[in-house]
Amino acid sequence: MLHSFVLTGGGTGGHVFPALAVARVLQSRNHKLLFIGTQEGMESRLVPDAGFDIQFVTIGGLNRVGISKQIRTMLQLPAAIAAAASLLRKFHAEAVFSMGGFVSGPVMLAAALAGIPLVVMEPNSVPGFANRKMANRVYRALLGFENTRRWFPADRAEVTGLPVRPEFFTLQHKPSDHFTILITGGSRGARTLNRASRESWPYFRSSQMSVRIVHQTGTAEHEALAREFAFAGVNGEVVPFIKDMAAAFADADIVVGRAGAGGVNEIAAAGMASILVPLPFAADDHQKENAKTLVDAAAARMILDSDMSGERLFREVEDLRSKPDSLAGMRQKVRQFAKPGAAERAAIVLEEAAESKRR
Repeated sequence: MLHSFVLTGGGTGGHVFPALAVARVLQSRNHKLLFIGTQEGMESRLVPDAGFDIQFVTIGGLNRVGISKQIRTMLQLPAAIAAAASLLRKFHAEAVFSMGGFVSGPVMLAAALAGIPLVVMEPNSVPGFANRKMANRVYRALLGFENTRRWFPADRAEVTGLPVRPEFFTLQHKPSDHFTILITGGSRGARTLNRASRESWPYFRSSQMSVRIVHQTGTAEHEALAREFAFAGVNGEVVPFIKDMAAAFADADIVVGRAGAGGVNEIAAAGMASILVPLPFAADDHQKENAKTLVDAAAARMILDSDMSGERLFREVEDLRSKPDSLAGMRQKVRQFAKPGAAERAAIVLEEAAESKRR
C-alpha cells in the first residue's frame, strides 16, 4: 500500500544525508515524499540535488545560542508550526520522519498536534533538545546507541544505527605507496581542524614521511588554506567539499574528524581507523559522548578540541602509522558499531506508522 511521508531535519550534512538514505528506500517502494527544511540549511541544496521535493519554514535554534537568537526563535515558532501544519495537511502526510536539527522542532510539534505518527532518529548518545521534549509523543525512536534507550519509552525505542549510504559498507580500501590522512570537519568544515592541519604541514614535510593529506575545509576557509597548501611542500589536496566521501574513505588510511553521529557511523560502516576531535560546543556535549563510546572500545582515538594542534596531530598520526597492528585493531573493533539496514528498517517503521494511522 502506498503512503505519503514527510521527512524533516537539516542544517548540516550530518542531518541531511541519513534522511536522504531513508528517502531513497521509500522512493524505491513508490511512496510519495516531501522534505521540510529551512532555506539556510544544507538541505536546501542537497535535497533538490538528490531529486526530492522540499518546502521551507523559517525557524532558528534554541540550544546553545545567544539570548537574542533564542528570543527571535521563540517569536518565529508559532508561524513555523502553522506553516508546517499547513504543509502536512496539504500533502496528506500519514507519518513524519525526523532526523533532527532545529527545523525539526516545529514540524514535530505540528505532527503531534495533528495526530500524525512521528518516527524520530536519534543517532547521538544524548538526544537533542527537540527529541527529549517529544520523547513521550513518538510512535517510534530509532537509536544509534544502546545507552540512549533511557530517554524514551521502553516499548517505543529500538537500536537501529544511523542510516548510512550503502557504499560505505561495501567500499574496498585501495593500496597505495602513501599513508593517506583524510581530514574533514564535516560539510561546513571546522576551524580547529583547519588550523591544526595547517600547523602540521611543516612537521610532515620535515619528517620526510611518505604521506598524503586530503583535507575537506568547508567553503569559508578553503581559498586561504588551498593557497598556503600549494607552497607547503606536502603531497595531497585541499578541497572545500568532498561529494563522494565513500571514495575518499577508500583511499584513506586514517580519518581525522569531528565526532558527529553521521561521521562516526560512516567510520564504523567503512571500518576506518580514526582520530576524533569532538566539537566542544555541540548540544549537551554529545560529540564527546559519541567519541568516548568508540574510544572505550579501543575503536578510535580522541583529542579534545582544546588540545588539538599541528604538533599533536602529527604525533598521533605518526604513532598510529608506525603501529600497523594498532591500526588494524581499530578497523576491526569499530565495525561492531556498524549497523547495516538502518534505512530499510526506518522505512518499514514508517510504513507501520502510516498503517496504524489509517486504522
